[in-house]
Amino acid sequence: MTGQQAQIPLLLREPLPGDEVSVRAAQAELAAEDFDFMLGKKGQSWSEYLRDTDRVRRGVGLAEGRVPATMLVAVVSEQIVGRVHMRHALTPSLLRVGGHIGYAVRPAFRRLGYGSEMLRQGLEILSGLGVERALVTCDDVNRGSIGVIECNGGALENTVTLENGRCERRYWISTHRRD
Repeated sequence: MTGQQAQIPLLLREPLPGDEVSVRAAQAELAAEDFDFMLGKKGQSWSEYLRDTDRVRRGVGLAEGRVPATMLVAVVSEQIVGRVHMRHALTPSLLRVGGHIGYAVRPAFRRLGYGSEMLRQGLEILSGLGVERALVTCDDVNRGSIGVIECNGGALENTVTLENGRCERRYWISTHRRD
């Protein structure tokens, strides 16, 4: 069902104090796939994490080479099914790989259309931030993510080979609403 809209409304929102257990469970699930769901600091308390995500969104006290970014969780029927991380601008490194937007769907919620809807909503948010074209990258063998990106109008620019030998696809997507 990849590429179809999710049947149950999906809401993107900021992580809340009551989300800790669900987000940490998602972190553990995705860590088993060598993926960082939270993008937080190791050993960080939940309250520190929430403060840091707010500070980064506002672009306050960023380390050199970092850009303002918005971290949102994807919620369906009060269950966190994934997350979207949107970078408001690109550094040279992010321009090569990483791009404007990254997303993750928890394993139990894959192939239900949530990834496509998360990316669609994320593109709308980026449009509101003044980003006209968003770069989205994914692993060259991640068929699910390739489908999500292409379903949202992603145009493949090229594939780059990273230092570890892994290949990443680089797609550009217009953030203007498409009906």
